[in-house]
Amino acid sequence: MNLFDVYPLYNITPVKALNCTITDENGVEYLDLYGGHGVISIGHTQPDYVAKLKNQLDNIGFYSNAIQNPLQVELAEKLGKLSGLEEYTLFLCSSGAEANENALKLASFHNGKSRVIAFDNSFHGRTSAAVAVTDNKKIVAPINAQQIVTFLPLNNIELVENELKKGDVSSVIIEGIQGVGGLDQGTTEFFQALEKICEAYDAVLILDEVQSGYGRSGKFFAHQHHNIKADIICLAKGMGNGFPIGGILISPKFTASYGLLGTTFGGNHLACAAGIAVLDVIESQKLMDNVNDVYAYFLEAIKQVPEVIKVKGKGLMLGVEFDFDVSTLRKKMIIDKHIFTGNANNKNLLRILPPLTIKKKAIDTFIIALKETLAELK
Repeated sequence: MNLFDVYPLYNITPVKALNCTITDENGVEYLDLYGGHGVISIGHTQPDYVAKLKNQLDNIGFYSNAIQNPLQVELAEKLGKLSGLEEYTLFLCSSGAEANENALKLASFHNGKSRVIAFDNSFHGRTSAAVAVTDNKKIVAPINAQQIVTFLPLNNIELVENELKKGDVSSVIIEGIQGVGGLDQGTTEFFQALEKICEAYDAVLILDEVQSGYGRSGKFFAHQHHNIKADIICLAKGMGNGFPIGGILISPKFTASYGLLGTTFGGNHLACAAGIAVLDVIESQKLMDNVNDVYAYFLEAIKQVPEVIKVKGKGLMLGVEFDFDVSTLRKKMIIDKHIFTGNANNKNLLRILPPLTIKKKAIDTFIIALKETLAELK
């Protein structure tokens, strides 16, 4: 049997990783400035994380949600404390798409409405409703297109309110910072107005923090830069440092009932152990302070590269924009300079999503390699 061929692959086979370094089968080391789509939050094979998972595996790895699992309670308490959202409740699942599915479903249960407002260049996942609210027709199958979704440009609050006035909008879903779309984001004015009008028109405000959450922006959630509160917040990626885990934080306005939401693998013992380890390391190593420190350093260092026309995003969720397609540049950085970065729908953008443990020396390495590669391409 062969694999279903849906991924274009680089001819690189990683066999080991430590913190921000990946080693391939030939012993070649790569600087990881992408973290596997921003999944690696506390560094590859972080020792406390590895020990926590090994210890948990020696005891119990999985059982269903029909039994008591104190690890879920511990994870919820630590997440509430570190995020500053202790009044919210937590529902655990296994991925970002599943988190967004449950958020959209819960919103529709809550107000009995079905239409969703999403935004241009958004990405929320590849499953049924999550892909329907993703602005990429190439990955939306006819069965997904049955969802009723209205796409609007970011930062035009009048257009959003015009749609909300129609009375049939269940929810508005927005990324704290757009990921795949190209690191665009709402302004503080826009986010604050969005919070108010969603409340006024009985629409649920869903913040997709799957990629922009867990300290990546320099605050625990990117929308906290704007001093707002969402009705539902969606989590995944950095939540488990590579172990599949997702969840939604649910504001007190929602009432739970048995069977309202459910999952097979969500909140299992191993996933919770991974989630707890990540929160412990973020807190003990003050990783959000490191994010802000390295971000400030990056903004100064990148000025050495005149070809860069803009840096988008916040913290360690960054887009370095040029006035040309960066596909060749990115490939050359991987193959010749052994540095992983990411791409986006914006073909002129390099995405930077390193582990939150990254140090300034690694930024220097990137800047030197970028300058050299740009010179070689000329």
